[in-house]
Amino acid sequence: MKGEDSFLEFAEARTPTLLRAAYLLCGNHHEAEDLVQETLAKLYVVWGRRQLDSPVAYARTTLTRTFISSRRRRSSTERPTEFLPDVQAPGADADLRVDLVAQLAQLPPLDRAVLVLRHLEDTSVRETAEILGISEDLVRSRTMRALQKLRLRMTETPEASLT
Repeated sequence: MKGEDSFLEFAEARTPTLLRAAYLLCGNHHEAEDLVQETLAKLYVVWGRRQLDSPVAYARTTLTRTFISSRRRRSSTERPTEFLPDVQAPGADADLRVDLVAQLAQLPPLDRAVLVLRHLEDTSVRETAEILGISEDLVRSRTMRALQKLRLRMTETPEASLT
């Protein structure tokens, strides 16, 4: 029972952070909740079987890799026809958040994962490379290109994007 209790404590403490990261990766609350559930289920399986040096890092890695794997599977079968925005909590910068999340959702899954890990989770280039199983140079170049794309899309005027 001790292992289960410690897992429950960990899950309760880390779920809000995992949900934020998952939301930025997925672009909507429902998929984010599913992704966090799947991540915690995978973590629970290994929780009692082996000693985890860093459960937070393991959860972050599992979340990111599960997201990327699901996008690979989904991209070959699903073709969305219309995106409906999630309802956002009221706030001074709610419009900016909606725009940012919408633009983030347009990036390839690996670019999204790199940005979420580097800027939301505040992981180093080395940690991000280890989590994603890619080189540090690729992390740097993906980060730079993804940020450039976001900046460009966020500064475009609505009229310019219609032409």
